[in-house]
Amino acid sequence: MPKENRHLLIVAGDASADRHGAALVKALREREPHLRISALGGVHLRGSADHFIYPLVGVGGFGFWEPLMKIPQLWSAYSAVKALLTQDRPDIVVPIDYYGFNIHVARQAHKAGIPVAYYVSPQVWASRPGRIRKLAAAISKMLVIFPFEEALYKKAGVPVTFVGHPLIERLPVPDEESTDPTIGLLPGSRRGTTARHLPILIQTAALLRAQFPNARCVLFRPDEIEEEFYKPFLTQAPWIQLTADPTYDIRKKLWLAIGVSGTASLENMLLGIPMIIMYKLSALTFWIAKTLVRIPYIGIPNILAGKPVVPELIQTEATPDRIAEKAGPWLRDPSKRKETRSILLALRSTLQEGGSSLAAQEILALIK
Repeated sequence: MPKENRHLLIVAGDASADRHGAALVKALREREPHLRISALGGVHLRGSADHFIYPLVGVGGFGFWEPLMKIPQLWSAYSAVKALLTQDRPDIVVPIDYYGFNIHVARQAHKAGIPVAYYVSPQVWASRPGRIRKLAAAISKMLVIFPFEEALYKKAGVPVTFVGHPLIERLPVPDEESTDPTIGLLPGSRRGTTARHLPILIQTAALLRAQFPNARCVLFRPDEIEEEFYKPFLTQAPWIQLTADPTYDIRKKLWLAIGVSGTASLENMLLGIPMIIMYKLSALTFWIAKTLVRIPYIGIPNILAGKPVVPELIQTEATPDRIAEKAGPWLRDPSKRKETRSILLALRSTLQEGGSSLAAQEILALIK
């Protein structure tokens, strides 16, 4: 097939996948400028794809109950994918993470005889390992971003390549901490998650401000959430600085970060920022999660290290008093921050560079 006629579909359902997808598009076009790209995703893929099909990132649908309330939107997105597979058949489909939706996309593409390169594995190592078998039946290749994931798929007989983590290529090099104590607040990249955690973080910041009057508190806003969303939360805490910080100029100089697990904690690790990881769910959702999760940690730094290198305060432990209690020693003792920084940056070295570039290479090799 002539290169100028090649067509690729990318499906991203959350904010981090949307960013990974946009970086992948850039890497693909560096190799094949005439590649035509369709996408479902968010603001980043909307700006980089030739044909943006559906704002899937805006739908959400995470956890156990939320997807049920999002069925109409998810069905619209899936219908759009099915229509594309028949009316403007892509040469390859690239789902990114987001298993609950993307397993159906992968099956539909496989049924149509279209290669599927799944980029960024769902966290099958954390819960529901049976998903590997379902993925094996629907994909052509799995492109993983953590080194320990490769062995899981090889054992299951799934073609797999460890391509490295795309965040490494996007983040700046680690920097020295700021002169004045600076605390970062990271409540999440989705509205529901942010609304649940932000009040706890604001109360924590108030407690720490009382102990450390010179401390500067910065609340980091992702591109996916507009500034207006935060104003009702900050009416009682105008001293908290709200910033988007897309180049990480403020983030990379933090003394301490306090925020949810997931991409935020991995970014902190790659920048060498000491952190406290917190997360809170409804009682029923937490109980279900406890029955499914098979690993002792939720934060990527601790998972990679195989031990608790940073504190995790989950559910009833995720209170302002408890978080402030853990934060105090970090803010008082520069040697504690320096030691943790060294550990985190050593973990960074375990994640191979390449990410988007190697993923693009693997994807293009699958197009016949």
